[in-house]
Amino acid sequence: MEAPKENWPRREFPAEGEEAKTGPREAGSPPFQQCKQCCRLDRQEDSKKKSMSNPPDFSDPVYKEISLTNGYINRMSRDQLRAKLEEFKLDTRGVKDVLKKRLKNYYKKEKLMQKQPMNADNYYDYICVIDFEATCEEGNQLEVTHEIIEFPIVLLNTRTLEIEDTFQKYVRPEINPQLSDFCINLTGISQDLVDKADEFPRVLQCAVDWMKQKGLGSKYSYCILTDGSWDMSKFLNIQCRVSRLKYPSFAKKWINIRKSYGNFYKVPRNQTKLSTMLQKLGMDYDGRPHSGLDDSKNIARIAVRMLQDGCELRVNEKLYDGVLLTVSSSTPIEGAPVPQMPRFR
Repeated sequence: MEAPKENWPRREFPAEGEEAKTGPREAGSPPFQQCKQCCRLDRQEDSKKKSMSNPPDFSDPVYKEISLTNGYINRMSRDQLRAKLEEFKLDTRGVKDVLKKRLKNYYKKEKLMQKQPMNADNYYDYICVIDFEATCEEGNQLEVTHEIIEFPIVLLNTRTLEIEDTFQKYVRPEINPQLSDFCINLTGISQDLVDKADEFPRVLQCAVDWMKQKGLGSKYSYCILTDGSWDMSKFLNIQCRVSRLKYPSFAKKWINIRKSYGNFYKVPRNQTKLSTMLQKLGMDYDGRPHSGLDDSKNIARIAVRMLQDGCELRVNEKLYDGVLLTVSSSTPIEGAPVPQMPRFR
């Protein structure tokens, strides 16, 4: 839910040092003719097999080549950047800094893939994008108890980079069953929709069953992705207390895409709102703002673009004993557990 998230206390982004995610190699000549002298790999080094768990050896000549090419990219105009991206059949939309990052990561992937192909099995098979809508009042007074009224999930396949399926159910609030006019106008969720909906425990059970049917946590690895910290650390946390449920184990860790976006594109926090991220990436919002499902789909579009640009989206936040914590980027990638319905308190 977009509006109350903006009141989350300001925090600086931790350094994450995300590595580039590999993609298909383009046939043809090296990316930059001007850098032919610095684009030759030591073929003996190509034959070496190093474990993915070992830290990169930055003394390797390939990193000097990447650094030199990054300097060349920094001197390019926006038109030159777009022309080069078009040459490699890459997306040419976005502001200049985004185009630079896209081109740098393409070249980095090319050089590192020549040296050692990365193992796609080390990454999540699916990302579940979740953006709850909750009861709210104008001004978001601190005393208001936010209850979830829309539970959406967008299932993003990280191999095909396509939205494979969606889940959506409305929820009938218990404490404040009457929605405010502000909430109705903001979310587009009518009083009739929530009056006819199930209460949260039943909806959560439906979501768990749906995720299990998709093989998440058993046949396929997955993680949850949200637009900020509030969906899990506040809305779901509060709702579980209201519904007298234990907090679900599968939702204890997630990717905060705002934090990932800020670290990857090197932008301040005030440029990581959903609408701003879309704009900076050259995309328009598709659907109705503050619809949980439409928000989730648009967040998934941002995730796709970031993966295409070379960002390895990974868990960066978790909830531990009700406290929001940052997860280090050096933590090994590990999928969420099989979804289970939590016990009642």
